[in-house]
Amino acid sequence: MNKVVLLSFDVEEFDVPEEYGQPLPDAVKFAISFQGLEPILELLDQLNIRATFFTTAHFALHHASLVQAIAQRHEIASHGFYHSSFAVADLEKSRQTLEDITHTPVTGFRMARLQKVNDQEIEGAGYAYNSSMNPTYLPGRYNNFFQPRTVHYSHQLLNIPVSVTPFIRFPLFWLSFKNLPLPLYQAASLLTLNTDRYLSLYFHPWEFTDISSFTLPGYIKRHSGLPMLRRLKRYLNRMQTEAEFLTYEEFRRSQPLRC
Repeated sequence: MNKVVLLSFDVEEFDVPEEYGQPLPDAVKFAISFQGLEPILELLDQLNIRATFFTTAHFALHHASLVQAIAQRHEIASHGFYHSSFAVADLEKSRQTLEDITHTPVTGFRMARLQKVNDQEIEGAGYAYNSSMNPTYLPGRYNNFFQPRTVHYSHQLLNIPVSVTPFIRFPLFWLSFKNLPLPLYQAASLLTLNTDRYLSLYFHPWEFTDISSFTLPGYIKRHSGLPMLRRLKRYLNRMQTEAEFLTYEEFRRSQPLRC
């Protein structure tokens, strides 16, 4: 298999400040994520990169025309119905809502905040793959250190975990990208890419706006807005010399079928 990068963005209501005691009206939550999508889409067009946008149905219903436009070039997958709450019925409901809006099949799911969801329930709701696992230990969030680190099947459902480095399982998720020196993050990415032959990465549109006024820790605000966009552009330019960019669904179709 040629080396590939799976680039994704979790398109959701901007509710992170509520975890730190700052309630926000829905209009602000939607506006922040909406504002961050424009520079992301422009950058992807510049670099001719297709990505996967894991989108809540709640966001899609409020910005249907934008989500329809994204689906014309990129993959739309499900990020649940709401970002701050979940019911099992939301699995099928969110998929159907996104398909009704985009008029394209929705085959992938990622749970908000990468919380645990039963694979059989995901498969039963009509999904072909799940990318809800960060196979590492993150204090206060999850302990998946002993879960499978790379792509694997659960019955007929393909699991595509978020990438972590071999051996020590250092996570290559959005917080690492924001806080590590970029050369160090690139080196960890290349080690993982050369070992696994793929990378599974995710960011959020709200990271590409100015969030300095919100009640958030410095490690979340760091490199937000234009500095984050410039940082991502440098990183993507480098990774394009090493690998091909695919959507998650394209990657799923490249995997051997489960017999």
